[in-house]
Amino acid sequence: MRLMLLDTASLYFRAYFGLPGSLRSPDGRPVNAVRGLLDMIAFLVTEHRPERLVACWDDDWRPAFRVDAIGSYKEHRVAERRDDGPDVEEVPADLVPQVPVIVDVLAALGIARVGAPGFEADDVIGTLVARELAASAADGGSPAGTGGTGPQVAVVTGDRDLFQLVDDDAGVAILYPARGVRDPDVVDQALLAEKYGVPTGAAYAEMAVLRGDPSDGLPGVRGIGEKTAAKLLAAYGSLDRLLEAAAAGDKGVTPTQRAKLAEAGDYLAVAPAVVQVAADAPVGTFDDALPREPYDAETLDALADRWGIRSSVDRVLTALARR
Repeated sequence: MRLMLLDTASLYFRAYFGLPGSLRSPDGRPVNAVRGLLDMIAFLVTEHRPERLVACWDDDWRPAFRVDAIGSYKEHRVAERRDDGPDVEEVPADLVPQVPVIVDVLAALGIARVGAPGFEADDVIGTLVARELAASAADGGSPAGTGGTGPQVAVVTGDRDLFQLVDDDAGVAILYPARGVRDPDVVDQALLAEKYGVPTGAAYAEMAVLRGDPSDGLPGVRGIGEKTAAKLLAAYGSLDRLLEAAAAGDKGVTPTQRAKLAEAGDYLAVAPAVVQVAADAPVGTFDDALPREPYDAETLDALADRWGIRSSVDRVLTALARR
């Protein structure tokens, strides 16, 4: 595998809720999210052997360009509104102090952690996927598909929004840890077709627009759920063609569906740009090669002792050395 991209917050949230809060540092502070994320990284590197790995970061979990388009976007998760920076997200109290520890440990390990001002980790991932495919095309390469030896670019996330990046021809797949990172769903186009009734990642994004997503504050089109959305898109090929057909009174769209699509016209005019991950976020240049030894062994050693995470750190170091 050439490149692995981690939706880092989605993974450390999963670690926090999946491991007991009794996991504590020597002075009693919580470290379950730190330990869980490090153990995930150790397993992923050992199992999939990526050449490069990026921990993608939310520099802004609720970007202004999405909120300006749909005011309800992630509104229910806001703990504090800020005029001088991103709004503060509602996060469990025991998780908040663990995030800076994750930052410090990744830096000492030498694992790239990358965000972009004004953008979510999803957008960083979308941008890095686009760059990878452009670089491969410029080199005259043709990325392997998701069969055989597996995807050449893998995105590890618990967020279905990123299913839109699936592309068998380009060798991009999602590792979705529905049962944990040790037994993830490998989301390729066959799985999208089987489980969601859509043939491509791009079609998944359009289905998501119609369906909506309460967890992100996206209302969708009232009365059009996932299965109906997939059937309509299959019949017309794209959201634009569906809306044209509905406006023209095509018999393939029922009167009730036409009414509901018309009612949601303002939402549908802006939702695709909100749901679509960016492919051009301002991500700078950086070294994403996985190290074989830590960038700062002395600092890493001190962090391992201070936070009582020695075993997890050692597992990551072993995984890196064995690549």
